[in-house]
Amino acid sequence: MIPGLSVNVSDCFSPDYGTARRRFLQRAADAGAAVTTYANPNKGPGGEDLATDVAWFGPDDAENVLVIVSATHGVEGFCGSGAQLDWIARRADYTIPRNTALMLVHAINPYGFAWLRRTTEEGVDLNRNSIDFDTTPLPTNEGYSLLASELVPQTLDDAAFDAADEKLQEWRAAHGETAFETARSSGQYDHPEGIFYGGTAPTWSMQTIGKICQDFRLSERRSVGLIDFHTGLGPYGSGEPICGHKPGTPGQARCRKWYGDSLGEPLLGKSFSLPIAGLTQYAWDRCIGNDSLTFVALEFGTYVPDIGARALRAEHVYHAYYPMDWNSSECQTVKAALRKFYYPDTLDWKELVIARGRQVIQQALCGLAQESEV
Repeated sequence: MIPGLSVNVSDCFSPDYGTARRRFLQRAADAGAAVTTYANPNKGPGGEDLATDVAWFGPDDAENVLVIVSATHGVEGFCGSGAQLDWIARRADYTIPRNTALMLVHAINPYGFAWLRRTTEEGVDLNRNSIDFDTTPLPTNEGYSLLASELVPQTLDDAAFDAADEKLQEWRAAHGETAFETARSSGQYDHPEGIFYGGTAPTWSMQTIGKICQDFRLSERRSVGLIDFHTGLGPYGSGEPICGHKPGTPGQARCRKWYGDSLGEPLLGKSFSLPIAGLTQYAWDRCIGNDSLTFVALEFGTYVPDIGARALRAEHVYHAYYPMDWNSSECQTVKAALRKFYYPDTLDWKELVIARGRQVIQQALCGLAQESEV
């Protein structure tokens, strides 16, 4: 059952990172949650402080914990923050199992949320950054390297983009849709100015994931469920829980049990998402353990992919080849397009996010209850 079907989206969704953070901190405090802040060394476009804030609801020694994460991909944080604020407001409507705590991780990538970037301050896609950089060779993506200058041209000029698009379509037709999407979005580690860049070292946000796991002793818990809110893939307003656990692992079995037939599994070709190297799931998994972690990325669809691809490419062009001026027309144009794709900001979309988010959160809580009975 979906808790509390009535929705007042104005109480959930915020116009910017600063407002979202203030609301989160105030409402968590009003609800009696213990809040831990991980300060980011950067500032937002208005000079505001940036941080990842963690609110804990429940007993400190809870055997089971449900973790809800927002803003892994910065600009997508409007969605996850909205769901977190809704949970705080409607927490009494949920059936919370005995000996279970809720942990809300608000803005794990605060820089991207504040600056309307999908990346971190290092220019890295956090969901491609969970690589063992010390011992493992970086993944290669020859397809991306062949298309790098077309994916991120050196100017925002329409003629340059049209010429680049023509070359991309030729490659797409010659190699097929799957090969093109793999080259474009599965992750690359050779082009720092490019899209879906995984970096060469753990980012601040990736290091913060490790600190959170250690500070809250997540590896010592019996069972940890994690829902990481995302946007940009799939039908408009539809929320797909995506499982990155490898086939045959306990995590995969629990995901199937908890979320049923709506579960997406990229490793089996059953998802709107492709298999991706460097997922944050792997960082959480290393810190917590596959035997106890049940992880899904809850992905909400927005608009057709080509709109998002153009917006993302243009935003990278601006940061790579233009002087940064937050108030310039070029900056505001590319930021508005990126924000619109990853956060439609329409009443119907926000209502769909809240309703589906409540449903998936309750499914996770029921799953944790089942684990407690084993």
